[in-house]
Amino acid sequence: MAGRFQIKCINKPNRDSSVEHITHVGDAGIPWKLPVEVVIARIESSGPDHEDFYVRVGTIEANVIVVSPAGHRKHIRTTRDSTVRDNLLSLPECQ
Repeated sequence: MAGRFQIKCINKPNRDSSVEHITHVGDAGIPWKLPVEVVIARIESSGPDHEDFYVRVGTIEANVIVVSPAGHRKHIRTTRDSTVRDNLLSLPECQ
């Protein structure tokens, strides 16, 4: 299922922790919620399962990308935009 999906909520094991990674993302309005590993696989897929994800802050959209820092596991973040806050971490909790 190819497409482009807006992420509107996140889950972390401890919301206030600055070192724990996001475990799930979703959209409470539709609703859908996916583990980050599934989102990574869909972004990295070159076939019919390829999907794009983004976060909207006001009128600005920031694409979600996969990063793989040396020595760390893959995770997601947004591309740089004109906002100063973290686009994903500023989202509310998914239910």
